[in-house]
Amino acid sequence: MVEGNIVMDTILSAYAGIGDGGPKYRRLADAVRSAIEAGRLAPGDKLPPVRDLAYDLGITPGTVARAYTILTDSGAARAEVGRGTFVNGARPVRPKLMPDPPWPATEETEPESAFVSFVSPKLPDCGQVDMIRASFARLGDQPALRLLNYPSRAAFRPAREAILEHISDTPLGPVSEDDLVFSHGGQNGIGIVMQTVLRGAKPVVLVEELSYPGFRRAAELLRAEVIAVPMDGEGISPEALDDLARRHSAQLLCTSPEIHNPTGIRTPDHRREAIAEVARRRGLHVLEDDCYRLAPRSGPSYRGLLPDLGWYVGSISKSVTPALRIGFCVAPQTWRAEMRRVADHGFFSLSLSLADLLTDLLAQPEMTGVLDAVRAEYNRYIRAAANILGRFDLTWRDDVPFLWLHLPSGWRAAAFAQAAEKEGVQLRAADEFALRDGFAPHAIRIAINAQVSLVAFEAAMERVRRLLENPPEGIAV
Repeated sequence: MVEGNIVMDTILSAYAGIGDGGPKYRRLADAVRSAIEAGRLAPGDKLPPVRDLAYDLGITPGTVARAYTILTDSGAARAEVGRGTFVNGARPVRPKLMPDPPWPATEETEPESAFVSFVSPKLPDCGQVDMIRASFARLGDQPALRLLNYPSRAAFRPAREAILEHISDTPLGPVSEDDLVFSHGGQNGIGIVMQTVLRGAKPVVLVEELSYPGFRRAAELLRAEVIAVPMDGEGISPEALDDLARRHSAQLLCTSPEIHNPTGIRTPDHRREAIAEVARRRGLHVLEDDCYRLAPRSGPSYRGLLPDLGWYVGSISKSVTPALRIGFCVAPQTWRAEMRRVADHGFFSLSLSLADLLTDLLAQPEMTGVLDAVRAEYNRYIRAAANILGRFDLTWRDDVPFLWLHLPSGWRAAAFAQAAEKEGVQLRAADEFALRDGFAPHAIRIAINAQVSLVAFEAAMERVRRLLENPPEGIAV
C-alpha cells in the first residue's frame, strides 16, 4: 500500500501528464485511473481529501469531488462514509456505458454560457443515490430461486404494502394491497388504467384543456378520441365536463387535482366534489395522476370520492428517482381483478428485483430525511427563480418543481422558446400541453433543474428575464 504523501505525488504527476484538453474533472479522473492501471496506485490506497488535492492542483473542491464521483461510478474507487475514498480492488474497472452529458454546469463551466434544460424536472441528489447503491448491494445476497424464477403475485406483497405505507397520507378510501399493481413508471400506469376501463371501437377520453401530454399519447395508442375540457383558475369546469361527458358518452377523465401540469394550480375541495358528482351521474371513470406531488396531501382523492370509479396513479420518479421506472396504480375495489389481468397480460409484472429494491429503500429510516431534503433543495431553486422572474405573470408554489409563466405582450410561446434555446435555455411552450387543435395561451413551463449549480441556474433565469424584457420589434409581412 502506498503512503499518503506518495499517493498525492502520484496523482499530481499523473495529472500533469494528461495534457490540457477537456474539463479538469475529467482529466483528473483519467489521471487517477491511469495511475491505477499502471500499478502506481494499489487496491486499498486512500485518495487524498478533496480539499487537499484541490489546493495542490489549484482547482476547486467541486472539480475534485466530481472526478471522485466518476471514479466511484466506474468502479475504480469506492467511497466509505466517514473514512474517505479508496482505490477499489474488489471489482474490475468498467468504463461508463455513456459519457457524461455536457451539463450540468459545474465550477468548470461559465454560468453565463452554460446550456441548461428546464424541459423536465431534474432531481437533486440528497442521499438517495448512495441509498440505491447500498440497496443494490444488499439485494445481491438474495436466495438463488428469487433471482431465477418468474415472480408470483404474493412475492410482491411486501412492496405493495411498502407503497401503501409511503402514501398513507393520501385519502384513498378503503384500500388494501390487493387493490394495487406496479407499473413501469407513471406513464405505464396511465396506460394500464386506460386498457382496463376503455370499451368499444372508439372510446372517448376527456383531459384538461392544458394537460400532461402523456394522457393523450396513451389514449391515442388505444385509438381513443381525446377531447379537452375547458378550465378556469380552479381547474376543470364541472358544467363543461357534464356537457362533454353526456354528448360524447365519455368513459374516462384524466386529471391532476393536487398539482396541475403545467399550470401548477390546485383544484379546491369543493370543485373536486362537484367534478365527482358529474362523474357519478355520468358513470365516468376518473384517473388521478399524482406523480408530481412532493408535499403532504392537502385534499380528497377521486378514488376516495368515487369508490367505484376513481383511480389513482403515482410513482417515485419525481421524489426519489425516475431511473428505476417504478410506478403504481390503485384501482377501485370492484375493478382490481380486471386491472391485475391487464397488467399481467401486458408485461407479466414489474421486475421482482426492482420491487425488492423499492421495499428495501422505503424501509430505510433515512428515506424521510432524503424526501424532506429533496423538497428543501427544490424550494431553494423555486424561490431563486421567483426572485428573478417575480415581476412577470408567474405562477409558482413551494414543493412544485415547475413554474408557469404567462409571457408579456410581444412574445408568442413558440418564438420565446426558440429564442431561449438560442441563449442556451430549453423550455416547454404551452402548446405542448394542448391538443393539436386546442387552445394554448402564450405561456411557458419552467421545470426546476436542481442538477445544475444554483449559480448556473440563476444565470439561466437571468437570460430568461432579459428575453422577457426585450420582446421582438419586427413586423412580418
